Amino acid sequence: MFEKPLRSIVDGVEGGVAGLVMGFDGIAVESYSRDTSLADITTVGMEFSALLSQVKRAAEILEFGGIQEITIKAELLTLVVRVLSNEYFLALLLRPDGNFGKGRYLLRVMAPKLQAEL
Repeated sequence: MFEKPLRSIVDGVEGGVAGLVMGFDGIAVESYSRDTSLADITTVGMEFSALLSQVKRAAEILEFGGIQEITIKAELLTLVVRVLSNEYFLALLLRPDGNFGKGRYLLRVMAPKLQAEL
C-alpha cells in the first residue's frame, strides 16, 4: 500500500537509500530500499523508534507541541523522520552527500497522502 509513495520519495532524491513507514512501537508497516548494502531500513527504524518515542514524550512534557520532524546525522548516513500521527512515522535514509533539503521536502509533501491511508 505504501511501497509506491516510498519508492517515489527514495528514488526522487539524490542520495536516497531507503524509506519506511513504521509505528512508534517499532513494527514496520512498509519499507523500500534502493541500496541494501548500506543499512537495513527496518532495523534502523526499530532501533530508533524507542528514541523517537522518548523525544516525542519529552516535547509533550515540556509543552513544545507535537513533534513534526527529527533528523539524525551520522558519519555514514542521515535519517530524516516525519511524524505522521501519534502512532506512525515516515523515515528517509540518505547518504551524507544526498540532497537533504529535497528529502525533507518530499517527506513533507508526501506525509498528508500517507496520513490519509493510515
